[in-house]
Amino acid sequence: MNRTLVIIVSYNGMKWIERCLCSVTMSTEKADIMVIDNASTDGTPEWIEENFKEKVKLCRLNTNAGFGAANNIGIKAALEARYEYIYLLNQDAWLRRDCLSTLIQAFENAKKENRPYGILSPIQLRSDREFPEEKFLNWYRISDPLEDCGIKRTDFIMAAHWMISRECLQKVGGFSPSFRHYGEDDNYIHRAAYHGLLTGIVPEAYAVHDRQDRACSKAKNMYLKMTAALVKMSDPRKNFHIRWSGQILKLLLSALRYTSTDCLKYAIELTRRRKELHANQQNSRQTGAFL
Repeated sequence: MNRTLVIIVSYNGMKWIERCLCSVTMSTEKADIMVIDNASTDGTPEWIEENFKEKVKLCRLNTNAGFGAANNIGIKAALEARYEYIYLLNQDAWLRRDCLSTLIQAFENAKKENRPYGILSPIQLRSDREFPEEKFLNWYRISDPLEDCGIKRTDFIMAAHWMISRECLQKVGGFSPSFRHYGEDDNYIHRAAYHGLLTGIVPEAYAVHDRQDRACSKAKNMYLKMTAALVKMSDPRKNFHIRWSGQILKLLLSALRYTSTDCLKYAIELTRRRKELHANQQNSRQTGAFL
């Protein structure tokens, strides 16, 4: 068994899956691969079974469980098998050959410097591989200066490329069930910080995330506003009830400002889910939560 398990959640990913999987098998750091398929209908799992049967452990779900719940299946399996690291890899992303080994070395350097990093990301490039992905670049620019261990500390980095240490998984656990799609990574980083663990970017490591040129509709923008509210009220470092009240008010004001029935709908939904969300926020403080 290798020391790293790469976890890929797939859903109708035929456009990218071959390049994604091949980038892992060609890595200088040998890693095992687990794909959790969220009930794809485009032939993705069938293609994997036909072409990567000996190289990939495939878990086929009967329904689309969402990003977090699907990843939790892989995270639990990784802990049970005692992997040292897991790497969360989006289906629309792929690695450079030395990415995994460079991240592992950064973890080892951080340990020597007594810096408690739990999550590390490489530089996430556009699919043309010439420039960093735009949203990634925004976070990279405001991250902390480079530390002696070769890592730039950051308050957030998207989970398209995350290497997580076993120690972090044991403390933080899996993704919260409060989130189905979007916001899971923000919340996980907040929970890692609650447990005293840092998140960082390794400038010497490179990978690709093919996400540019995707239009964002008004409906999606409204959904992202709801997700941002959910992230803020779910932060285990904060008082839930104060955050909940403030975020519901913000959604209601957005509904007025943008004449958006979506924002009103989301405010009602989060109000209905208040008890559940509070319980999840409290539970997220526990060691190994949600696994």
